[in-house]
Amino acid sequence: MSSEVVPPSTLLPDVSSSPRALRSYLHGLPGVDAVGLEARAAALGTRSIKTTAKAYAIDLAISMIDLTTLEGADTAGKVRALCAKGVRPDPADRSVPPVAAICVYGDMVAVAKEAVAAAGGTDVHVAAVATAFPSGRAARSVKLADTAEAVAAGADEIDMVIDRGAFLSGRYLDVFEEIQAVKAACTREDGSRAHLKVIFENGELSTYDNIRRCSWLAMLAGADFIKTSTGKVGVNATPANTLVMLEAVRDFRRATGVQIGVKPAGGIRTAKDAVKYLVMVNETLGDDWLSPEWFRFGASSLLNDLLMQRQKLSTGRYSGPDYVTVD
Repeated sequence: MSSEVVPPSTLLPDVSSSPRALRSYLHGLPGVDAVGLEARAAALGTRSIKTTAKAYAIDLAISMIDLTTLEGADTAGKVRALCAKGVRPDPADRSVPPVAAICVYGDMVAVAKEAVAAAGGTDVHVAAVATAFPSGRAARSVKLADTAEAVAAGADEIDMVIDRGAFLSGRYLDVFEEIQAVKAACTREDGSRAHLKVIFENGELSTYDNIRRCSWLAMLAGADFIKTSTGKVGVNATPANTLVMLEAVRDFRRATGVQIGVKPAGGIRTAKDAVKYLVMVNETLGDDWLSPEWFRFGASSLLNDLLMQRQKLSTGRYSGPDYVTVD
């Protein structure tokens, strides 16, 4: 298992202005035992839960979904349909909880806000990807304008992508300052603020050590959530790379008293997968994080399988293929 990192809060350095201090701090974090980490993630994935607990876990997973459409062919009609589904996942069963959020490109935020309100989704947020998603390759001024426009359109949450090139070349302070600048752009004129999720793109960070360093960098810079991936590369969320991030937020709260959310995204498609992640959250962080406020799934197809499995638990049989909509 990877070692714990629990520095006393009084010893957390001021890394906000010194590249050397930030580099020294991040590279001073204990290295991740990759073999132990992967073994623990695999072991947690074998845990079985009782039928009553499974029913609870399925509804909890539904309530944690950021229901997502991020395609170049997205239309207003598709976004409206997705919002209606997010607010009422199963129109025939009012006991099914709504999802946590609808996640769209910034230019679809106004459409999503209107559609969620029309469907009565008072508790369903609208999240927007920003900062030149998914590549992150744009001037900072463009990224900040991208963020500000989405917030002005009503986005409740912003999912930004870090500059992986800057991080991998050791320009940690550039990444740190960009996260801080994007967070500032999330603030509205009335002082309210969209929550900021920071996407690492774990598949491009290459090592567990880099994922741990990126987790601490983002949290020190003020992220509200840390997120595994965009869903647009070959390797997205995995149990092992998510476990690194779960351990990081655990240790960060012990060090600072500040709780940070975690969002695995990309490749989580089945109820079985979702339950494995919930077990991992419970075993690593405890039930403090078992709510949509602190844990999310970034997904598009996961909801359908959760609905199918929920129907199976209640009726004893699987529904036909037309029971859920095809997004």
